[in-house]
Order: sequence, then C-alpha cells, then structure tokens
Amino acid sequence: MTHHDRTPTAVLLHGWPVTTGHWRHLVPALEAAGVTTIPVTLPGLGAAPAPDVNDYRKAALAERVRTRLAREGVTRYAVVGHDWGATVGYLMAAAAPESVSALVVEEEILPGVDVEIPPAGRSHYPAWHGPFNRAPGLAEQLVPGREGAYYGAFLQQSAGPAGLDPDVLHAYVEAYSAPGVLDAGLAYYRTRAEDVDDIGALARRPVSTPVLAIGGRHAMGTAVAAGLAGLAADVTPLVCEQSGHYPAEQEPERVNEAVAQFLHQHP
Repeated sequence: MTHHDRTPTAVLLHGWPVTTGHWRHLVPALEAAGVTTIPVTLPGLGAAPAPDVNDYRKAALAERVRTRLAREGVTRYAVVGHDWGATVGYLMAAAAPESVSALVVEEEILPGVDVEIPPAGRSHYPAWHGPFNRAPGLAEQLVPGREGAYYGAFLQQSAGPAGLDPDVLHAYVEAYSAPGVLDAGLAYYRTRAEDVDDIGALARRPVSTPVLAIGGRHAMGTAVAAGLAGLAADVTPLVCEQSGHYPAEQEPERVNEAVAQFLHQHP
C-alpha cells in the first residue's frame, strides 16, 4: 500500500498571494485525523511556474492538477481550495465528480458570480487589486522593487482586524518577489473573461460534490456559500467570526475541526 492509498486523501490548493504556508495548521491536524494531505502549489503562486505553463485559465489549471494526480496514482480525493485554489478545485469537481469526494471552498467567490460581500467584509476586503492586476502593463511598471508595498498592502487589508503573523506575511512577500512570480500572478486575473465563461457554462448542471463553504466575517463571509448556491447542489456554510481572508490561519482550530469532520463525512 502506498502513501496515497489511505483514505480519505485531501489535495490542498492555496491562492494568491500566499504559499503552502497557508496550510501550516491544517496539514498536521488532518494528518493526525487520518487524512493524507497533498499540498499543491499552482503555477506561479509563490514559486516561478514551469516553462511549459502558458494557459492560466482555471479550467486548464484544474486539468493540470488532475493529470498530475492521475500520474501519481491518486484517483479519489477531496480538494481543499483557498482563493484561486478554490476555483480550480471547483472546476476539478465539475470535470471529474467521480474523483472528487468533497470540496472545501475557503474565501472565494467564483468568477462571474454576482453576489455581494456583506458590510463587515466590505470594510476590509480590498476592491482595488482585481482591476489593478487586470490592467495591461500597469503592475509590470509599478510593482518591481515595491513588492512589499503591493503584496503587503493586500495581505494586511484582506486579513481584517485579526491580521496575519508578521513573519508569515514577510515570507509571503518574499516568495512573491521571486523572478517570474509577478507575471504569473497577474495572468490569473487576466483570464477573467474565459473563467467567467467556463463557470457560467456549469450553472446549468450544478456539481453534486458536497461543498463546505468557509468565509471569514471580515472578508467574503456569507457570500462564499451564497455564491455557490446555483453552482453546487449540496453546500454547507461556515463563517469564521474573527477571520478575514485567511480563516485557516486566523482561526485554525475551528477550521481544522470543521474540515476534518467534513472530509470524514464524505470519504
């Protein structure tokens, strides 16, 4: 029996602009609960992408992860996704429901979904980064040499009142300052039109995979579950009252317990 043959197995996909460090509390908790964890870094999210990566549509990235897992003999798994990682996870479940046993969506509203962030979140979660990142050539001119201001501002604002550990925030900024990472990160935002089309096409056939929708009260909050209402048939909502955009880091005990329980309920 190989490492990946135990069940359940969870594939962890973090978002922008964090790294696998986002899962530093969840991974040991899941492993202690008997869940095999496979943290995956999507291309460019904190590390330079491989030279063959040229398509940042989330459907293409989902296929890339599925192909890697199949190559490694991993055929049945849950997906735990944060931010962009959750959009990729959703598209994995839509493409291969027989493979994805459960889906955890942490702090993501899928592209093209029209749902309003509640007032507590609007007071903190930034609205500037999407338009800024999509504007052709703008970030490329303004960010190099100012990564601390760019990534730091987003991380601090989106974290809400609870904030992030300063050492962790510094590590995230350092990871995203590496060559090739800025351009890859921007590419995630610049495929919006294609991503909206891909998600919109799925509204006619909501995914059957059970979904745990986790929002931070001081970020997307209840909008995470509300945004999935027409896209998934079985959604369990969870709002972490003290969290911003990073519940797995800001309220780890609550998230660890909820995710472990959910994955065991849906092996």
